Amino acid sequence: MDGYRVASLDEIEELNDGRQPWQPVRHHFGITSFGMNAWTGRAAGDQIINEHDEADDGSEELYFVWRGRARFVIDGEQVDAPGGTYVFVTPESTRTAFAEAPETTILAAGAIPGEANPPSGWEIWAPLNPLYREGRYDEAADRGREVVDANPGYPNPLYNLACCEALAGRPADAVEHLRRAIELLPSAREFAQHDSDFDAIRDEPAFRKLIG
Repeated sequence: MDGYRVASLDEIEELNDGRQPWQPVRHHFGITSFGMNAWTGRAAGDQIINEHDEADDGSEELYFVWRGRARFVIDGEQVDAPGGTYVFVTPESTRTAFAEAPETTILAAGAIPGEANPPSGWEIWAPLNPLYREGRYDEAADRGREVVDANPGYPNPLYNLACCEALAGRPADAVEHLRRAIELLPSAREFAQHDSDFDAIRDEPAFRKLIG
């Protein structure tokens, strides 16, 4: 049907970025106005939602404990969240969540107030994050190139690929993929100006010309 799509959560591909298993709900449906993902803690005590805030982009987030029981910590305050609980968090608040029961799953939705939230493609790149964290930049760049070629049009994979290429000593490739990322997301230029991943190529004329 053109007007709607239906899927159970179990039908959505499960990914793992080295932290907890999660399912890219937004990417599965091609949602373009807000973010939506599902995160699962397999064992009691597992951290389901990494500690973070959304102050940089101003996104509001709504969490729903779909099954199990979770414990949120929001600006240092403990919040008990059994199955069926909604937890709304404003951008500036620091939040994290832990499983209090095995197989606890939290649905997370987010968007910037008053704006459509176009997809950045971070879900596509996330499985490669462990390679980046382990310093395996050549491998991350090689696999990232495959990801970008298969999923054109997303700024986040292009930006992260450029970071890995810069760290792997591939300045020309890094500049080209950063250029494409900036075309899709102009604010990526400002990120690159202060991103230490690009320090190795910061004096390259093409990089300096690109970021201004």
